[in-house]
Amino acid sequence: MPAHSSATRRTVLRGAAAAPVAGLGLAACSAPDGSGSAAAPTAPVDLGAENEVAKGEAKLYRDHNVVVSRAEDGTLKAYSTICTHAGCPINKLRGTTLVCPCHGSEFDAVTGKVVQAPATEPLTELSVKAAKGRIVAGPAD
Repeated sequence: MPAHSSATRRTVLRGAAAAPVAGLGLAACSAPDGSGSAAAPTAPVDLGAENEVAKGEAKLYRDHNVVVSRAEDGTLKAYSTICTHAGCPINKLRGTTLVCPCHGSEFDAVTGKVVQAPATEPLTELSVKAAKGRIVAGPAD
């Protein structure tokens, strides 16, 4: 074999070992259905019973990419849970802190503000209301 071979066995093996890792990185930024895109609601959606969100707490609705919080005065707030850094769907709520699985950005579920980079932009606020004992959220009015 000539000394200037472009692909050695070691190079090929390194590439084969790295391919699955690269695939995991791509999957982490995909929608849960694997489509590669995730989105907040484009129309109002019924999220569930109004009593599911207690005062001073938040609830993550993964299937709709929405988080809803309730202030001590009973006011509801809702935000899209699509990370503003790379568009990944956020799937973890720790207390009232949302944690993005892709790059570790964290957001306050009560205000939508970034509490840990790499994201720099707040979450998109959604309209939310309680109607007939149900929480309904959708695009901002």
